[in-house]
Amino acid sequence: MSTSLPRILLTGFDPFGGESINPSWEAVRALHGKRIAGHLVVSAQLPTEFAGSLQQLKRLLRETRPVILLGVGQAGGRHQLSIERVAINLQDARIPDNAGAQPIDEPVIAGAPAAYFSTLPIKAMQAALHVAGLPAEISQTAGTYVCNHVAYAMLHLAAKRRGLRAGFMHIPYLPQQAARLRGAASMSSFEVGRGLEIALRTAIATPVDRRLEAGALD
Repeated sequence: MSTSLPRILLTGFDPFGGESINPSWEAVRALHGKRIAGHLVVSAQLPTEFAGSLQQLKRLLRETRPVILLGVGQAGGRHQLSIERVAINLQDARIPDNAGAQPIDEPVIAGAPAAYFSTLPIKAMQAALHVAGLPAEISQTAGTYVCNHVAYAMLHLAAKRRGLRAGFMHIPYLPQQAARLRGAASMSSFEVGRGLEIALRTAIATPVDRRLEAGALD
């Protein structure tokens, strides 16, 4: 891969919660090595572990030195591509992670701010996804499990690096997962990958986010 192009670090997770596949990694790895608007995508898998994911993320940032950082995670209850607005400094695990850890009411990073907002143009990204015919929403919560842990860590680390913008997106189950779960929504890996490419292209082209309505009543 070229070393001269600015880099996008795109992360997904390994399977967790009894699943044999994680849609985030399936979509993310398909974009590895792709060039988007003069930027090179570097895709990497994070472990679904509180401690392990942070260690891996720090290593990846040192090695790739990206200008855009986008984390992607599975949220089986979601029906759309969910662009996260905020990540909170809280770990409250309903189930153990893949290393057996189950932190309850603990900070992601002790002494750090209570929350961080995404520094990607989330509303412009949502608008571009809608134009492309893809269902997308602005989410007001990334949960309190490993996805939020990673989203918070990304934003915390990005705040210390000039020129690095970061954010997180949740995606639905894959069809083969949803087939075993009555009434569950799904989206193909191809469509998720298309959505990620559109979102990244929009992020590159949009230094200041658009002022659009995307709030929630509950």
